[in-house]
Amino acid sequence: MKLLRYGPAGAEKPGMIDADGVLRDLSGQIDDLNGANLSDAALAKLAALDPTSLPAVEGSPRIGPCVGDIGKFMCIGLNYSDHAAETGATLPEHPILFMKANSAIVGPNDTVVMPRGSTMTDWEVELGVVIGKTAKYVSKENALDHVAGYCVVNDVSERHFQKHLSGNWTKGKSCDTFGPTGPWMVTRDEIPDPQALDMSLDVNGQRMQTGNTSTMIFSVAEIIEHLSHLFTLHPGDVIATGTPPGVGLGMKPPTFLKDGDVMEVHINGLGTQTQNVKADS
Repeated sequence: MKLLRYGPAGAEKPGMIDADGVLRDLSGQIDDLNGANLSDAALAKLAALDPTSLPAVEGSPRIGPCVGDIGKFMCIGLNYSDHAAETGATLPEHPILFMKANSAIVGPNDTVVMPRGSTMTDWEVELGVVIGKTAKYVSKENALDHVAGYCVVNDVSERHFQKHLSGNWTKGKSCDTFGPTGPWMVTRDEIPDPQALDMSLDVNGQRMQTGNTSTMIFSVAEIIEHLSHLFTLHPGDVIATGTPPGVGLGMKPPTFLKDGDVMEVHINGLGTQTQNVKADS
């Protein structure tokens, strides 16, 4: 299933994309697509519905973040061997974890606003993992059983804030609008192997990133195992699992976003995001 949220920011409704690409309203079935409605049992009830029995949504409403009330927005850094190489970084021994503030989360096609003083705003296409079942001390062998589904994330980053304002990476990762998520969550039954997904990111129609989740240093299952041994993962938590090569920081010379740019972010099977970039006044 392709499950999403649509409508004005802060007032999104749950929806489903049917086999013909029609957006169907789910608000008569669930109040939101959030942690309370991401269990295997809850998703099975939605899967059993006849989509044609659900109201079709007219027009072209805004698409919101595909998960509501996200608990933790966790991100894994330097998790692609080819991306680590382009930045000159040593391969990590364990998954590098940082958190992105939930206030950064926006819809997949919402405007990305570069904060005042930004000179190094960068792009990062990432596979997002949505937790559907509480995970504590799980093994990699059963880790994927705790996943509700997968989505596209653009881990927008301000590199000067990240690297030069003292402290950890969170400063450069948590600016408002720096977490476009969606357009929809694809349930895990439709993604048999999360380590075989092509991904790309274009800026102004020029291909910047091309990669595949097969080059992850730590697989989705290994990430879930590692994190669940540190703290409990709850339904509705989201993990952004790292980015392939082609970020602006790794270019020679480094190249960053500017006012008026357009990003197109894509993962096969999970959909496409399109964001206009605006400088904050």
